[in-house]
Amino acid sequence: MEAYPSELLLIVFIAMLAPLLAELPAGFRLPVVALEILLGILIGPYVFDLARPDGIINILSELGLTFLLFMVGFEINPDKIRGRPLTLAIGGWFLSFLLAIVCMFLFHAIGLIQAPPLLAAVALSTTALGILAPILRDQGELDTNFGRYMIAAAAAGEFCPLIVISMMLIPMHSTFVHMLFMVTFIIVALVTANIALRMRSARVIELLARTLQSSGQLPVRICILLQALFVALAAKFGLNIVIGAFAAGLVVGLASRGEKGDLLRHKLDAIGYGFLIPIFFIVAGMKFEVSALWSAPMAPLQVMLLLGLLVVVRGIPVVLYKKDLTPEARVPFALYSATGLPLIVIISEIGVSSGLMAPDRAAILVSAGVISVLLLPVLAVKLRGKFSLSW
Repeated sequence: MEAYPSELLLIVFIAMLAPLLAELPAGFRLPVVALEILLGILIGPYVFDLARPDGIINILSELGLTFLLFMVGFEINPDKIRGRPLTLAIGGWFLSFLLAIVCMFLFHAIGLIQAPPLLAAVALSTTALGILAPILRDQGELDTNFGRYMIAAAAAGEFCPLIVISMMLIPMHSTFVHMLFMVTFIIVALVTANIALRMRSARVIELLARTLQSSGQLPVRICILLQALFVALAAKFGLNIVIGAFAAGLVVGLASRGEKGDLLRHKLDAIGYGFLIPIFFIVAGMKFEVSALWSAPMAPLQVMLLLGLLVVVRGIPVVLYKKDLTPEARVPFALYSATGLPLIVIISEIGVSSGLMAPDRAAILVSAGVISVLLLPVLAVKLRGKFSLSW
């Protein structure tokens, strides 16, 4: 039998330590997500080299990423973000993307940022929905007017870039075939959601409720199966796996709305936020190459410039929300919108593996994403006047 990896013991200890540190009485608190990333950086191979993100640890991290997006999809109530929140979110993302393209072509032309303009523009237009959702949830903001608009904007900032990547940057198939695969995946998701809604009969609900209290845990196993199925379909169709995980979460969320779904939500929370999701954030920190911050004379300036561009590119669309958000809420909204990491990592990996981006350029881009996660949500919460609440 293979020996139990001691690195995993360290990682689960860090996962336990992060929420404890977040509860310490202090005037300046970091969100649990930021603490997990920061502690991951410290134990990773680029600082103290206590653990490495490979083998079973990397597998658990991938599972954590898919479960994170599954839980985000599960938490989103389409009825609350449809209409004006979603319209503004999509319009705001297109504005961000156009602004990012202009900025990146300009900085690339003068040699200040040496990265493929299209790849960098897509990265700058992202918002880390999977990171913001737990923070907003812990702050009690998910069901507020601010939370509804923020989740819609974050969802657009997560999945519009994914669509661009899938259609333009992953040459697995011709554009027509790729579009056909995407449409087929959407049809499968809609059909599955329709079946799930039609199965909400009293007999089925009674069966699921009964097994949820037994060792069978049938509803939980069905959720895991749907997640694995949609992730496998997305991968088979050449789409990013997070699209599959998010779609599965939406389907399960639609099928389990109401009081009877609360127990299922608690059990999925325990699996996700109690086990797999913290591992993903810790491993994301472990993979952060700290030396990229001083790998070249211009590197610190480039990181700060990219961080500033994140704020500008994703913050400018807040002008569209003048009628919907109070003046006090607009700056926190812009800071939350500029928080990005998971997709920046994915885009950077695509750029390196395809030969479009040098590893040191990718590391600088990821560095800006890591700093955005560690800094911007904290500033946003401070401006929202929420420090009296625990993370």
